[in-house]
Amino acid sequence: MSHPRLGIAILTMGNRPAELRALLDSVAGQTLPATRVVVIGNGSPLPELPSGVAGVVLEENLGVSGGRNAAVEHLRACGDVDVVVDLDDDGLLVDTDVFKTLASMYEADRRLGIVSFRIADERGRTQRRHVPRLRSGDPLRGGEVTTFLGGGHALSMRMLDRIGGWPDAFFFTHEETDLAWRALDDGWRVVYEPSLLLQHPWTSPARHAVYYRMTARNRVWLAKRHLPAPLVPAYLASWTLLTLARTRSWGGLRAWAAGFAEGVCAPGGPRRPMRWATVARMTRLGRPPVV
Repeated sequence: MSHPRLGIAILTMGNRPAELRALLDSVAGQTLPATRVVVIGNGSPLPELPSGVAGVVLEENLGVSGGRNAAVEHLRACGDVDVVVDLDDDGLLVDTDVFKTLASMYEADRRLGIVSFRIADERGRTQRRHVPRLRSGDPLRGGEVTTFLGGGHALSMRMLDRIGGWPDAFFFTHEETDLAWRALDDGWRVVYEPSLLLQHPWTSPARHAVYYRMTARNRVWLAKRHLPAPLVPAYLASWTLLTLARTRSWGGLRAWAAGFAEGVCAPGGPRRPMRWATVARMTRLGRPPVV
């Protein structure tokens, strides 16, 4: 991809105006300017935006998946974006050469589909869940991975044109893994690049009331949509055991069980199981799709 043009997409629910403005300032301060910047009001009005930043207000909250699909469609319609960069509205680009590094990576590799940023708080700490590999002890070790971080990442528009966008039905949780598995099955590379830093507050996903239900439901949908039939029970069994071992809240476990049942009973989208060659590739990358 020669001289890739970057389109920046930011979702907001209107409750972080100061953080959003700081992020937009850090976007504007990049040494390589973005071709487009769009802020999506996900079921909420938008604050006044800086000159050159487009705003799109959705009538209802479509979740992370639906909101990001709206951003992709806006940038695709502009006709001059090669790489979509999604950033959380409470994140901050500390370094000024993030976009320049991204453009160089995509220019050098036509099969580069997804680049995952490193996420760290203001003290430089990276949470275990923000390292997209099983062995997460060293967040500064980059390389090819099998999933990516929702808070800060880049997506090839050519890849999205081939594999489709975000899974609308997921709303939030595991939508990144759904997209990454489809990318890998289509032959694209997914890379974690820790030099690309998004500063982000230290948070817990379980702070959201529906987290337990969504994470269980969407795990089941991932398996139903993408795994070869023999791997579906293995994947769901391993995650059931991990959940039972990790969850300390009876209320959380009840919500998780309800979400699991919902995932079994409700359709999560069309079934297109990945090739066994993709399973082998993911295994070589250190994360077979059973955990």
